[in-house]
Amino acid sequence: MFASHSPAIYEFLKEQRLVSPEQLDELNEEHKATGKPLADVMVDLGLIEKSELLRRIADYLGYDFVPELPAQFPGEAIAALTGKLARDYGVMPLQADEQDIDLLVTDPFNTQAVDDLTFALNRNVRLFFADPDKVDVQIKQHYGEDEESIDDLLQEISTDKLAAAAGRELSERDIESMAEQTPIIKFVNLVVGQAIRDKASDIHFEPFEHEFKIRYRIDGALYEMAPPPKQLALPIISRIKVLASLNIAERRIPQDGRIKITIGGRTVDLRVSTLPTQFGESVVLRVLDQAAVQLDITQLGMPEDVFDGIQEIVRRPNGIFIATGPTGSGKTTTLYSGLRIINTVDLKLLTAEDPVEYEIEGVMQVPVNPLVGLTFAAALRSFLRQDPDVIMVGEIRDLETAQISIQASLTGHLVLSTLHTNDAAGAITRLIDMGVEPFLIASTLEAVLAQRLVRRVCAHCKTAYVPAPELLAQIGVARESIGSRQFFFGRGCPSCSQSGFRGRLGIYEWLRMSEALRDLVTQRESTLTIRQKAIEQGMRTLRDDGLRAIFDGHTAIEEVIRYT
Repeated sequence: MFASHSPAIYEFLKEQRLVSPEQLDELNEEHKATGKPLADVMVDLGLIEKSELLRRIADYLGYDFVPELPAQFPGEAIAALTGKLARDYGVMPLQADEQDIDLLVTDPFNTQAVDDLTFALNRNVRLFFADPDKVDVQIKQHYGEDEESIDDLLQEISTDKLAAAAGRELSERDIESMAEQTPIIKFVNLVVGQAIRDKASDIHFEPFEHEFKIRYRIDGALYEMAPPPKQLALPIISRIKVLASLNIAERRIPQDGRIKITIGGRTVDLRVSTLPTQFGESVVLRVLDQAAVQLDITQLGMPEDVFDGIQEIVRRPNGIFIATGPTGSGKTTTLYSGLRIINTVDLKLLTAEDPVEYEIEGVMQVPVNPLVGLTFAAALRSFLRQDPDVIMVGEIRDLETAQISIQASLTGHLVLSTLHTNDAAGAITRLIDMGVEPFLIASTLEAVLAQRLVRRVCAHCKTAYVPAPELLAQIGVARESIGSRQFFFGRGCPSCSQSGFRGRLGIYEWLRMSEALRDLVTQRESTLTIRQKAIEQGMRTLRDDGLRAIFDGHTAIEEVIRYT
């Protein structure tokens, strides 16, 4: 909480006798050994509640304590303070007028702050105290983390040298020194930091003949940044390759790597993929942010009957559960969520993934590596000798993996996996096409979940409208059947970067195997027949579930048409 003022905290704790002198010395030793602030060490060890400690500090220093931060900070107060002052002094404006300004302070022990800020702002300054971590989040949210903008950095980078270098053959040392320019390092950090703050899932660095594009994928759609000069492509891409421990001199073959970075105090994994193109290497960073991912499927608007169905399936002692859909439809997230439901001490859970995307405490996760012979099938064979209860296979790609999954299910294991098919019934015929015997599918498969992620209409600029008849015809809805239901779209506002959408929502098709469906599978009936029977037994199709999301006001007609 107050990393830079440990002596002041030490004196406060000593004077207030919140702990015995011996305990205080032990805490101080822990602080010195770990580098963790003294106040944090106390709270972490459970010697005092954080809120109680903050109140005691406020009373000791004579500050008014603000237990809850306001939901919104007034624009005129935020405008009264520059980002540099807010960051340098760790203050967030509560309210301001011509003469006075009230500021929340992160470090109440900084006695010089009042005088400095009174002089800098030419106003009467009153300081208030609140949870420093929460105030710090607001400062970063309203003023950013770095005063330097991308434009400032681009001016710092010597494009003359880069242009000269572009005309000759570069050695590995030349490329490395270009990648180690301070502005290049800052630029890459800024681009990645911005992407993570915007909750981007991927960052694309794309060299073309006359320009170098940088694009973010947010909620499934790509957004372009202001493109940096073309000469920066090589040093920026080289910098990423240095971070990912890739061979920077090798630009003729694709390479894959991983970067672990810390942004805003939390660790974020980036999966790196390079691809040689006509005009240089194209690089895509896949953002694997543990803090941003929603491993709680209830956050994706899953209908209650589907959620209850998944809960019932993952608690079964054996059988196969498959999640299906295209890349980026949230299949792995659904399976992770299923694992979290049953992740208890009395069950052994193993996963084989390509690669491991998110680490789950208490689950043994194995990254497959076909280059050394560790395929999904090889991993699965070893799993059966590890006495597991539940196995998750990243994807059933071939007959061998499918057969071992079925064998595992028959010998008393629950198997979760994914397939790339358009709908739930298609998963059954895909397994048959792979060469799996229909009677084995019928006896082991318990359920299939097909899913898509559609964009949510932004809650801030959500607007009701009457859709055109052609649009209604595309989703198969007659105008007379609508009744009083409303349709919505997003006008575009600063909150959603003018896109009209913010966040994503799942739409689902839940196929629960029944005796009638098992008979159809054994008889090798077509996908269409199986699908029709499932609908008769109450299955909602993806399109129907999309209509539910539209009528609930969560998404737009165009989104459902696009994904179903």
